[in-house]
Amino acid sequence: MKTVKIKNRFVPHWLTYTPEEVEKMIVNKYERGMNKSQIGLELRDQYGIPSIKDLTKSNIGKLIKARGLKEELPEELVAMYKKAVKLHMHLDKEGKDKQSKRGLVILESRIKRLINYYKSRKTLPQSYEYSLENARLVVKL
Repeated sequence: MKTVKIKNRFVPHWLTYTPEEVEKMIVNKYERGMNKSQIGLELRDQYGIPSIKDLTKSNIGKLIKARGLKEELPEELVAMYKKAVKLHMHLDKEGKDKQSKRGLVILESRIKRLINYYKSRKTLPQSYEYSLENARLVVKL
């Protein structure tokens, strides 16, 4: 299989999409409500684009940010919020589940460390704090 080498990046010869077309697809999908990982999976599985970074010389997050679009909360923080809300719902029904209580404590400490990390990178405002009410508003379960 013949590939074209561009500064340690390999773009397959059978790929017919240009970087501009891929950028438009990414922005279009993001505006329709897909998150970054969903966009990457769809471009890989449905369009046959093996690597966005190899083709566009930038990742999905940077492409979205360059177009002036911004996500409210980082994707991994939202995923942890979903887990925390589901665990709280479980513990409301099964209050004696000690393993789940411990898992919730560990998860909430991971959430707080991640929030501190994003505060240090100035992705989140310094006044942002974790609370179950905020998590429920974000998740909307």
